[in-house]
Order: sequence, then structure tokens, then C-alpha cells
Amino acid sequence: MGIGLTYFKRFRMEIDLTDRDLSWAKTPPGYEFFAWSPSLLDAHAKTKFLSFRDEIDAHVFPCFTEFVGCQRLMREIVHKPGFLPEATWLAIYVDGNRRECCGTIQGVRDRFGMGSIQNLGIVPCHRGQQVGTALLFRSLEGFRQQGLNRVHLEVTADNRGAVRLYRRVGFAAVKTVFKAAEVVYS
Repeated sequence: MGIGLTYFKRFRMEIDLTDRDLSWAKTPPGYEFFAWSPSLLDAHAKTKFLSFRDEIDAHVFPCFTEFVGCQRLMREIVHKPGFLPEATWLAIYVDGNRRECCGTIQGVRDRFGMGSIQNLGIVPCHRGQQVGTALLFRSLEGFRQQGLNRVHLEVTADNRGAVRLYRRVGFAAVKTVFKAAEVVYS
């Protein structure tokens, strides 16, 4: 076993919200969406953990491998000066009396006055149900309500499903960056 430095290719993607129709993403049947509330911090953290713990982004951002790391990350996000509750949403799957957190997205206004999506995570068994698209549209509408017409994010290039989603919605890659991370090899 050893530890090696690996570089992960990531895309910075941007979208211009000016005159963009954000009405076509519908709420998938069986899902409910909740705007940010401080009482939902742990639910966001748990959803983030369940969404990313076994994914490539857990190598890029080791905090995703532990629930407490996701709690710490959520606290950091909501305490940023530009945190936007309007762009931060939680998706819950409802089946009778069973309620299951399954999607999360957070947004901030960056220091340059642009919207910045921090994380969009969907628990694996809920992928392919349009939950990510619906969360993304709610977040983008929240940015627009706050007067932000440009939004950016970073996505790991090997996360093909996420890259496809962002392109389908209208994001374009504007820059390629490389993130160094230590990876344990067996």
C-alpha cells in the first residue's frame, strides 16, 4: 500500500441566465424539494455523504468520505459571506410514511459577484429520475432572484453523468483545471 499524488482533470463550466427559460424542469413524481433552512444542515450533510462517498470526487475531496467531513463542509459553505439560501435546496423522496433525503445543492455569490454552485449530489439509487435537473433549476432560479445572471461550477471531467447534465442545461466548459489529491494505492 502506498500514497501517491494524482491530478484530477476538472472543468470550470459557466452559464448565462439572461433570457434563459428555467421552467421546463418539473418536479419528478414522489419527490419534494425544500428551500434552505438551518434545521436542514445535517440532512444536507448526510445527503452529500451518501451521494459522494463512493464516487471519484471522494478522491478529489476527502471530506466526502465521512459524514462529519460533510457536516464540516456544509458549515463552511453556509458561513461563507456570499452564501445564498435561495440557491440551496434539498430533495426528499416520499413513499407513504417513508421519507428519504436524496439530493442536495448549495449556492454562493463568489467574490467577483458571480453565482457559484458548490455541490450538486444525488444519492446513487435516485439518479436518472431527473432529481438533479430539478435541483439545478431551482438553484439557478435562486441565483437569478438575487440578481445574478452568470453562474459557474467545477466538475470532475470523469464524472460523465454530471458533465452531460450541465451541458444539457446550457453550461459550457470555459476552462480546464487540475486538482492535485493524495490517493491511497493498494
